[in-house]
Amino acid sequence: MDRREYIEFILDHYNNPRNHGAIDDPDILVNGGNPGCGDVVTMYVKVDDDNRVTDVKFEGRGCTISMAGASLVTELVKGKTLKEIEEMPYTPLIDQMGEDVVKSRLRCATLGMDTLKGGAREYPSRKATGQKLIQPIVLAHTLSTD
Repeated sequence: MDRREYIEFILDHYNNPRNHGAIDDPDILVNGGNPGCGDVVTMYVKVDDDNRVTDVKFEGRGCTISMAGASLVTELVKGKTLKEIEEMPYTPLIDQMGEDVVKSRLRCATLGMDTLKGGAREYPSRKATGQKLIQPIVLAHTLSTD
């Protein structure tokens, strides 16, 4: 795809977000945000007995890239185990959004994925204590695409 097509793809996910909204009684409810730009996202996840994602939705506010990224991530993680989510590389997400388009906004593009990764990492210990809300996860690191 060329730059224009990537931008159209991002705009489509922003204007027509996939899996937008809340899940009643989620197994994981995790908030994340980028303090530098004010983007925030809440991810809702249902998992089965094998810790495989059966449903995932998001709510949030922020720039076009962060909300489109959160929408895209919900499509990428359905059916994956929490361990697979923790180990997911960022490259497929960035490639689908167009590396050239999002390279200066990587924190925005990966907000949804970073938030889900944090929730997946914390879930086992939270589940053991009966907690579902994992809050807050402030994402202040910049990932490397090397």
